[in-house]
Amino acid sequence: MAVGPRELWVRFETYHDVTYFSPESRAVTDALGCKGGWMGYFGQRAAPLGAASPEVVTAAFFSFHPRKVARALPDAWDVATPERFLAARLEGVDRTLRRMLESLDVAEAAELACRAAEAVPVAGRVLAAANRALPVPDEPHLALWQACTTLRESRGDGHVAALVAADLGPCEALVLFGADNDLDPAYLRTARGWSEEEWRDAEAALAERGLLDGGLTPAGRALRADVERRTDEAATRPWDVLGAAGTARFAELMTPIALRLGRLNEAMRTNPMAIDPVAQLPG
Repeated sequence: MAVGPRELWVRFETYHDVTYFSPESRAVTDALGCKGGWMGYFGQRAAPLGAASPEVVTAAFFSFHPRKVARALPDAWDVATPERFLAARLEGVDRTLRRMLESLDVAEAAELACRAAEAVPVAGRVLAAANRALPVPDEPHLALWQACTTLRESRGDGHVAALVAADLGPCEALVLFGADNDLDPAYLRTARGWSEEEWRDAEAALAERGLLDGGLTPAGRALRADVERRTDEAATRPWDVLGAAGTARFAELMTPIALRLGRLNEAMRTNPMAIDPVAQLPG
């Protein structure tokens, strides 16, 4: 059976997520001088863009409240240059993956992922373009991480485009996503920095559009499905280039890797993306 873009996403997203959510990664950014985990997050994820302003990063990341970004940027660039943040995130990833993967061979998965990442669409996708332009590390586990990062940022850029086309603001998109995936609104508000009042305003705006009425309305569920469909459609090019056999092999190789990371990465037990490889992948 063919593996679709969303099923592939669960695999490479899980591998990418050790970037920010592991003790090793947090230790590296703490040692760098970051004031809290969120400064480390924004500094590392935004570093491929250079010393970007909080306004630019807020626009690119989409779902975060501007004030949450502004608490980390531009102060992070006083702590360290974007180049140093890039080195730090690779160091944290290296330490994390060496612990979690142990002796697992990822060379073939890395080769396939790098081929796919080289084919990601970047026009209009700033995070994809910035990450694809970075050098690919020599070590297979880090080359796989770099490719997975490029793939996930390209998919994310496409997802943002789908949300914009659906005329959904950042908080509105979170409200609908949370309702669709049974995520705690208080958790989502905290994770992305929105106040209760702003959340209620978003709910009211969605209700006025007939998308929300206590829960998702049929129209709201249809819109959510359409956003995800458009996101998947915009993420197919790398896999078309890799071909059916290569894509199936990548999925096969990444399944046990993602399952292992999903079981070991305790910081990802609950996350704003509703991703759970242990529950969502076979095995």
